[in-house]
Amino acid sequence: MTRKPSTTADARVSWLQRAVATAIWTVLGAGFLADRVAAATSPGARPDIVVLTLSIFFPLLLARLVLAARLHPARRPALVLLLAAVTAWSLGSASVTAASPHDRADFPAPGEWLFLVSYVGMAGYLMLDVDRKRLRPSVGWLDIAVICGGTSCLASLLLVAPIRIASGQEGLPLLLAVVYPLADTMLALVVLGQALMRARTDRRQTVMIGAAFLLLAAADSSLALHVSARTYDFGVLSNALWGVSFALMVAAACRPQQSAIKAIPRTSGTKLVVGAGVVALAVLTLRPEDSLAYYIVPPAVLTLAAAAARMGLALRDANRAAEAFALSLTDDLTKLPNRRAIRTRLKEGIADRGPLALMLLDLDGFKEINDALGHHAGDIVLRFVAVRMREAVAPEVMVARLGGDEFAILLRSNDEIELMETAQQVLTELSKPVVVDGIEICPSGSVGIAVVSDSDREDSEVLRRADVAMYQAKGSRTGAALYDAHLDEFSRSRLLLAEDLRRGIAEDQIEVWYQPQVDAATMQVHALEALVRWRHPTDGLLSPVAFLPAARRGGLMGALSDTIARLAVRDLHRLLEAGLDLRIAINCAPPELLSQTFLPRLYASLDEWDVPADRLVLEVTEDSFLADPQRARSILLDLRSHGIQVSIDDYGTGFSSLTYLRDLPVQELKIDRSLVRDVATDDRTRMIVASTVQLAHALDMRTVAEGVEEAVDFAQLVAMGIDVLQGYHIARPLPASEVEQWVRDWTTTATLLGPVRESGEPVHEAGRRARNAHRASRILDSPRAQSKRHREP
Repeated sequence: MTRKPSTTADARVSWLQRAVATAIWTVLGAGFLADRVAAATSPGARPDIVVLTLSIFFPLLLARLVLAARLHPARRPALVLLLAAVTAWSLGSASVTAASPHDRADFPAPGEWLFLVSYVGMAGYLMLDVDRKRLRPSVGWLDIAVICGGTSCLASLLLVAPIRIASGQEGLPLLLAVVYPLADTMLALVVLGQALMRARTDRRQTVMIGAAFLLLAAADSSLALHVSARTYDFGVLSNALWGVSFALMVAAACRPQQSAIKAIPRTSGTKLVVGAGVVALAVLTLRPEDSLAYYIVPPAVLTLAAAAARMGLALRDANRAAEAFALSLTDDLTKLPNRRAIRTRLKEGIADRGPLALMLLDLDGFKEINDALGHHAGDIVLRFVAVRMREAVAPEVMVARLGGDEFAILLRSNDEIELMETAQQVLTELSKPVVVDGIEICPSGSVGIAVVSDSDREDSEVLRRADVAMYQAKGSRTGAALYDAHLDEFSRSRLLLAEDLRRGIAEDQIEVWYQPQVDAATMQVHALEALVRWRHPTDGLLSPVAFLPAARRGGLMGALSDTIARLAVRDLHRLLEAGLDLRIAINCAPPELLSQTFLPRLYASLDEWDVPADRLVLEVTEDSFLADPQRARSILLDLRSHGIQVSIDDYGTGFSSLTYLRDLPVQELKIDRSLVRDVATDDRTRMIVASTVQLAHALDMRTVAEGVEEAVDFAQLVAMGIDVLQGYHIARPLPASEVEQWVRDWTTTATLLGPVRESGEPVHEAGRRARNAHRASRILDSPRAQSKRHREP
């Protein structure tokens, strides 16, 4: 994950940095082209072109580094060091080129020390701009020292002699000519060593920095080969390589730091260390002549010293590992194999592809034993359990203690019946009483069983499945359970679904569909219930059943609820602007209702779209009031003060406490579909619904019947005096784009069939309900209503 600009100022700085980056490469390319043109037309102008290009190029590099330091405060020390290095290099370059643009300066120039200073800054940048938490200081830097030292020995042997022979130089000029390409190569190897130890996680940045130093080495080697002229004989290719290398280095340094760990940090390994030591030893064995020994012997000696220290640390770690491994396969308390041992055996079994199953046993109530009798008594119980488990299975079966009160059994079988029988045998043996400190205890446990399949590759996945099965056994209180993928809430596919949903919310893949609610008295559309859908990029349109469990497990319900509310308010604004007189009902789960963020964002959406609050209904379930009744009451009062209506959803399935109806500011009861679907066939259900309707009306509340799917239920509910009806018998959920036309068509049909009663006709309750039921059936039986009702799948 990269750092995103958190403020408007950061966004401006980020944009400006990108603009400067474009300008850097533009200036570099323009300078190169101008030099090529001048070489063909006016060679005398080439030095002026170089000076002009450098006078623009280096300030742009410095500006980009300053902007990057402003944008990434955590990396500021490293960026400041690189800024100092580029500044020193640019001043050194100016001292060479600007002092005498048309004449070649003598080598070495007085400003040569600035180039050397720049290498100190670049080395400091490389040391600071890594994740140092992933490096073991003693081992990590020794690895880098050995690799760099060995390469320096080889490079000294291969470079110093040819350059000395070609140039005929000795002393300081030769040393300076050689030190630059050697330093470039060493810094490139430092980058390589950091990458090998995973101290650099951004692969692109690593490649860019490494390429920059290799290009510098190529350019500096060209200078070294021409040192015999004792002048700075820069060719256009050398200038281009220097420019590209610095542009690459600065571009890499300005990349946002990657915080995602894509690999586990590691050391470079003994092969590279031994190889570098062999190179150093070979260099010393060749015994370079005295004039070259000054350049070659010191890095060889230092490399051998670093390699010896590194191998000493490796031998120490190996001895410690051997001692630890001897003790690592046995549990100290029970003398059973431990987690490491059983995982090793499990890996071998998976590789053998034979029948294999893993059982995990977790003791029930072990914490209470520890708390009541102390850890000493708990240890005695664990030893007894180990003995009982060992006695309950065959000698060839592996029994291990994983830790705490968790044990494992590894069996060479995939017969589920046999495995369940074995588990029950273990539990039976385990339940025999044991006496601890004079108290008789009957241990019990839960066993989860996972059968290894042909597709299994990792032991960790088998352990996870057995763990899931064990918790399934605990939840069902059956003692033992085989792994059931349908009950696995943390399978890989479900985790991937949660990540897809997280991305879908961010990328506007969430849609809101609407199911109409019809007034039972007038047959006009009363409201729309907002229902979420997910337009998955590969799986198509998904219903809530497919992804809401993943949203709950993944902590995405808050973001999903905010998205639904925002889209619903936007659609309500559009429908009201179109002249439709209706409400929209939004479902709100208890955690979102009681959170600190959902309602403020809902109020903000209403203000943003200028939607009257009384056009919104919030559907909440009864369990919203159980955890914190006082807070729930204050929230409902706050909703009423804003004008939002509240409906109790799924009424009749929870506790249905009458005190909630008495004390809470609720405007609507929504009778659950489990009662609605039996209202025409079950007398008790009919009486419950009828009494609920009467109670709601007495408390001045609306009643809504959801899940109306049959004509007979529809007519019965209308005759009972229900206020609002909703269900597939009226309409299936509609996409937002079709709602307006559906409402207009329905309204036209209802209007054509005439009013509920004639003008002046006396109102009698029973007669009114009968006419409503008859008129409702006429509307629903009309061809237009039928075509609209059944069009959506």
